[in-house]
Amino acid sequence: MSNYVKSTNFATKDTLPAGDSNKIVKGTEIDTEFNNIATAVSTKADLASPTFTGSPVLPTGTTGVTQSSTDDTTKLATTAFVQDVADAVKAALYPVGSIYCNATSSTNPGTLLGFGTWTAFGAGRVMVGLDASNAAFDTSEETGGSANAIVVSHTHTATSTVTDPGHFHNYAVGQAGSNSGTFGDGFAIPSGGFPAVTTNTTGITVATTNSTEGSSGTNANLQPYIVVYMWKRTA
Repeated sequence: MSNYVKSTNFATKDTLPAGDSNKIVKGTEIDTEFNNIATAVSTKADLASPTFTGSPVLPTGTTGVTQSSTDDTTKLATTAFVQDVADAVKAALYPVGSIYCNATSSTNPGTLLGFGTWTAFGAGRVMVGLDASNAAFDTSEETGGSANAIVVSHTHTATSTVTDPGHFHNYAVGQAGSNSGTFGDGFAIPSGGFPAVTTNTTGITVATTNSTEGSSGTNANLQPYIVVYMWKRTA
């Protein structure tokens, strides 16, 4: 952008004595001045809706007009405009109540993102969508569940049946006339020597044992998971 620079000092000509040829204003001098003015003017921006080229820079301390954040044109933007847009983007991406996750950094998002107040959230828990029809999931930030399996109350029943029909012993006794008496362990010998029969049980007992099934429930009812750093924006 060119500035006008005067080539001829017309005021000096007035101080020259009469008859000095330099006192005369020449047409070429006037033409040169008009050309210089035309060049300078043609490189200046218009006051209304100018179109700049190159890398325009506002003078130090200049205050521009802050445009609307919805203005999708090539108008110049002020720092206030940029900040307004940045705040709008922040509010849209992470409004208060939003959850931020990071797989490797434990740094508070207020430092990483440069805005908001954040608190660590959901330690040792996974998130589940709200379900108004299920009392376990019908309130925001409601908690439940356990990392360790809990065995539901139940009963084992075992039935054992033992059949012992008893047994018998036969004693062959010789002819003893009409005499009678006892034989062996006090069994009676019938008169005439007929065989004696007696019965008894064995006294057998049966023990029934239920085997132990399953394994420890510690950390046994966790869904597949991956650990991340999780934060909630509170302000």
